[in-house]
Amino acid sequence: MTLATKPAASSMEAHDSILNALPHPVVSVSSDGTILDGNAAAEAFFQASIPVLQRHALRELVPFGSPLLALIEQVRDRGAPVNEYKVDLGTPRNGAERVVDIYVAPMPERAGAVVVMLQERTIADKMDRQLTHRGAARSVTALAAMLAHEIKNPLSGIRGAAQLLETSVDDQDRTLTRLICDEADRIVKLVDRMEVFSDERPVEREPVNIHVVLEHVKKLSQSGFARHIRFAEEYDPSLPPVFGNRDQLIQVFLNLMKNAAEAIGDHTGEGEIMLSTAFRPGVRLTMPGTATRVALPLEVCVRDNGPGVPDDLLPHLFDPFVTTKSSGSGLGLALVAKIVGDHGGIVECDSQPRKTLFRILLPMARVSHGDINGRKAL
Repeated sequence: MTLATKPAASSMEAHDSILNALPHPVVSVSSDGTILDGNAAAEAFFQASIPVLQRHALRELVPFGSPLLALIEQVRDRGAPVNEYKVDLGTPRNGAERVVDIYVAPMPERAGAVVVMLQERTIADKMDRQLTHRGAARSVTALAAMLAHEIKNPLSGIRGAAQLLETSVDDQDRTLTRLICDEADRIVKLVDRMEVFSDERPVEREPVNIHVVLEHVKKLSQSGFARHIRFAEEYDPSLPPVFGNRDQLIQVFLNLMKNAAEAIGDHTGEGEIMLSTAFRPGVRLTMPGTATRVALPLEVCVRDNGPGVPDDLLPHLFDPFVTTKSSGSGLGLALVAKIVGDHGGIVECDSQPRKTLFRILLPMARVSHGDINGRKAL
C-alpha cells in the first residue's frame, strides 16, 4: 500500500467506526433497490449480516407496500432528504411490531442511491408513558385522600349499625345485616389499597440483590396462587445490586407474578412464568423537575405464556382502575408503576398471544470506589 492510499484507507476505517457506533440502523440502497452497505445496528435490526443483506433488495426485508419504499422514490425524484414518523416495519423476520422514525437522504456521489436511517421509537415512548403513569398515580393520590375522609368514616358508622341490628333480628334478616358488613369491609379494603398511593414519604433505599427478591417472591407464589405453574429463570449472576427498597420491590414482583398467574389461568402443566435479569447499559432517563440524567442499566423481566393483553388496553394498562379481570380493582399494575416510578425506573409491557412480557429498568446502587462486580457505577 502506498502512502497516497493510506489516508483514504484510514478515512474509510474511521467512517466505518462512526457508522457502527451509531445506535440507529443505517443502510445504503442502490438505484435498483438492493442494499449496498450498512452498520452493525442494521444487522441487529434486520437480524442478518451485511453480506447476507447485500444479497437482498430492501423491499424483501420490509412489509409489502411499506411507506419506506414510497419515501425512497420520493427522495430520488426530489433529490432532497425526507422524514417520516411512526412507520411500522415489523415482519415475521424482525418481530411483530417495529415502529420507527425514518430519515432518507440522497447519495450525491452515486446516482439514484439513498441512505436510510431508522430510529426505533421504543425508548422515547417509554419515557412518555412513564410521565402518564406518574400523572395517573397523582390523580389516585388525591382521590384516595378524599375517599378516606368521605367514605371510610361513614362506612364505619354503617357497619356498626348493621352489627347492632344483627343481634336483634331473625336469621333471615341476619343474612342481610351480614351482607351489609361484608360489603362495607370490601369497600374499606379498596380504599386502603388506594391510600398506598397517597404515601408521599421519600423511599428509603439501599443496595438490594434483585435475585434474592425474585427468589423470595417465587417461593411465595409457588406456595399459593402459582402452585400449578412452572417457573424458569435466565439470570445474569454478575448483576450489580439495585438501588431500591426491598419490601417495595417484593410488592412489585409479587403483583407482576400474580398478574401472570391469573392470566395463565388453570391450564395445569402448560403455564410458565419466565424470570430474567440482564445488564443493559445505555438507557438514561431525565427525571421530571431536574436536569439530572439517571442511568437505568438493570433490566428485570417477568414473562408469561398466557393469552396476552388486548391491543386496545395495552396503552392504558398501568392506569388506575384499568383491568381485564371481572373481579379486579385495576390498582395492582398502577401500584407497580408508582413504585417503579418512585425508584426512578421504567416499567413497560409488550404483549403477543402466548407471550406477555413486563420489563422493568432500574438504577444500580452506587459504591464509593466506583465499581461493583467489575462494572462501573453509572
